[in-house]
Amino acid sequence: MASIVQRKGKYCVVYLYTNDEGKRKQKWETYKTYEEAKKRRTEVEYREQVGKLVMPKCATMEDLVREFIANYGKNKWALSTYESNVGILEHYVIPQIGKMKLKDITPRMLERFYQSLLTTPAVRKCTDKKYAKYSRTVAPETIKRVHKLLHSCFNQAVRWELVDRNPVTYATPPESQLKEREIWTVETLDKALSLCEDPRLKLAINLAFSCSLRIGELLGLTWDCIDISEKSIQDGEAHVLINKELIRVSRDAMKELDGKGVIFAFPVAVENGTTQLVLKKPKTVSSTRKVFLPKTVAKMLVQWKIDQNQTKAALGDEYHDYDLVLASPFGTPLERNVIARAFRELIEKNDLPKVVFHSLRHSSITYKLKWNGGDIKAVQGDSGHAQAKMVTDQYSHILDDDRRTNAQLLEDVFYNHKEPPHSMRRNDSGASGADAEMIAKLLGDPQTAQLLRALLDKIS
Repeated sequence: MASIVQRKGKYCVVYLYTNDEGKRKQKWETYKTYEEAKKRRTEVEYREQVGKLVMPKCATMEDLVREFIANYGKNKWALSTYESNVGILEHYVIPQIGKMKLKDITPRMLERFYQSLLTTPAVRKCTDKKYAKYSRTVAPETIKRVHKLLHSCFNQAVRWELVDRNPVTYATPPESQLKEREIWTVETLDKALSLCEDPRLKLAINLAFSCSLRIGELLGLTWDCIDISEKSIQDGEAHVLINKELIRVSRDAMKELDGKGVIFAFPVAVENGTTQLVLKKPKTVSSTRKVFLPKTVAKMLVQWKIDQNQTKAALGDEYHDYDLVLASPFGTPLERNVIARAFRELIEKNDLPKVVFHSLRHSSITYKLKWNGGDIKAVQGDSGHAQAKMVTDQYSHILDDDRRTNAQLLEDVFYNHKEPPHSMRRNDSGASGADAEMIAKLLGDPQTAQLLRALLDKIS
């Protein structure tokens, strides 16, 4: 039987296996979390029961990739990630280096492989289970994903004692230039909202901007996760709870992963279709979050709920009620391309700066950072980024604005001997005007003054 042992903050699965020579050996596998270790222990015990507990025999890169997908990817990756990662491995790794022996995979060979990908036509999914080649070649950003996947793949190979070291660690993928995100200014956003005649799109834009939502999170919102009671709005407590997202996934991937992370699967429109719309859990723990609503947006939702209830009453049984906030006129879930198309039409009709719908999330994060003085943790709570560093890496240019202000303050006050701004001025006692006013108020209260004197006596 397999057991789990905790060691140095990590979890080890310990079990016996039969090697190629028929000898029984002990194996230790290390995992970061107890849940990962528990899944592996279950798998080991199942294989013991059916008499199939053998270590993987991987001679070629393709053998390793297949084993990596089966034993690591299925347990670790979310549905959409699984489909994407398998696609990358199937289209870019296996055709190019799949036949190579593991012992021949070196850092130098990998760097040549990465360079060859730069001249390889990229692949895109055009219809269900069909792929076509782009006229453009594989982008450096995609090659970095290949590099990351291979690094994880060989880490598992080291754990499985198939190789002694990870060759990907010493290989360097091509540099990629991060393009600056095009976003709307608040002036443009205000203009767009005043010109928008589609009430559903107008609500979607307001929610995306005020709550920093991804489009899947927006389309996955349900009324049971929204608090817009009169008291909540009055107290400034109205909020949305983001705890799921709407995505279209491969039905094969759902079957492979036993519907992992799926909260609800919507009925398929075409019985022999290969994809399906689902509500699934967010990818990371930090993506589950509560975001407070501006009162104006909360009141928009109140009116939207009233209008939606009237539609339900008018349509009766023809309305498919999935409790979705943003739904089709008949209650069915909206595809993201419906919102994207309506947004694009708004831009083209009114000659607005061309951006994609997702840029509203970036506008939201940008202006929240500007308006709250660079409070990264507060913005991270709204955006659902896993780490504050992800916010600073992507939006450092906003923080640069504050740093430029610091430089200007030093120039004015220290080097040019100008009066500091009113908020920085201090009185003769060294306290700011606001501080001095507060101290005077405290000392004006006899009980507070007595308490302060007692504390001073103890200190002295």
